[in-house]
Amino acid sequence: MAASILAGCAASPTGSSSPSVAPSPGTSPSAPSPATSPSAVPSPSRTPDPIDALSLEQRVGQLFMVGTPATTASPATLAVVRDRHAGGIFLSGRSHAGVSGTAEVVARFTALDHPEGVPLWVATDQEGGEVQVLRGPGFDAMPYGIRQADLPSDQLQARAEAWGRELADAGVNLDLAPVADIVTSEATRFDNPPIGGYGRQYGYDASTVADKAGAFADGMRDAGILPTFKHFPGLGHVSANTDTTADVVDRAVTPDGPDVDLYRPLTAAGPSAVMVSSAIYDRIDGSTPAVFSPKVVGLLRSEVGFDGVVFSDDLSGAVAVSAWSPADRAVRAISAGVDVVLVSAKPSVFPAMYDAVLAKAKADPQFAAQVDAAAARVLAAKAEMP
Repeated sequence: MAASILAGCAASPTGSSSPSVAPSPGTSPSAPSPATSPSAVPSPSRTPDPIDALSLEQRVGQLFMVGTPATTASPATLAVVRDRHAGGIFLSGRSHAGVSGTAEVVARFTALDHPEGVPLWVATDQEGGEVQVLRGPGFDAMPYGIRQADLPSDQLQARAEAWGRELADAGVNLDLAPVADIVTSEATRFDNPPIGGYGRQYGYDASTVADKAGAFADGMRDAGILPTFKHFPGLGHVSANTDTTADVVDRAVTPDGPDVDLYRPLTAAGPSAVMVSSAIYDRIDGSTPAVFSPKVVGLLRSEVGFDGVVFSDDLSGAVAVSAWSPADRAVRAISAGVDVVLVSAKPSVFPAMYDAVLAKAKADPQFAAQVDAAAARVLAAKAEMP
């Protein structure tokens, strides 16, 4: 989304009032003082940024989205929203409770006090096919992504708006969808377990994926739901699933290739978030998973031109990041430029993540500035929500 980066809370020299000016030697006592002289112009007061109202602890909390079962409000997740200021929750698993049952779960979280009225992000995976968390009365069965792509784009947008209104009625305001991954080919789709194997793709070329994923996102926006394009810079060519496998390496995606390029029209079309993959991209930065790579996140910022909120893929239970401690995962992701760390599969690791980020921000001014910038982007995105 085109959310502007707000300034941090450090006092600005230009934001303080001008010091009083002492009279020059020899000034006549009858001469007007500079403070009352018509030529003296008072310094304008600095307009407070929204982030100024948040403590460091609250800013750090905005950088996390923590899981709870979609069927119940986890006491542990309720506690971290209340006590560690988590800025978002993720409804995980599978639920057949329908719209009203889901809304009851969400209401337990939204009823909590939130810093300075900052809204809570309530998210889920509502893609379609096998990746549809919320079902039951009031929720339509959503087709697989590859079947959604059979619809004309205007019809897909209308269907997505209807699905989005179901989410809104249940209290959800952010969908971690649509998938924007280009799967190599129809003939080899099942060689790509995380996307093609589940029929999550919209197609096999950039034009089709951009058109259909864009239509889905437009429909979600029409319903007041923030869409999230995933999994940057592309997860359609790998031969293993990062959720269940370590050292998943992509050797196809390039910085100037179609997998990256399609994010330009997608993110330029309206407010959105982007999720970064935890695979390793050998032709961009083969040294570390993308979610820990300043090169990969920097590519999204500088080359694609995206200035909205960047999410990690799940960093709590994914085998792809299991070589790092939970604390290191969170610090590395934010250091790389990620704004929100997703802690969905194993929310019990959140306290260690939060505490590590907070400690690092207190000890390292450069990292603290990254925390401020990330929190500012989150607040800007939340402020744009209907």
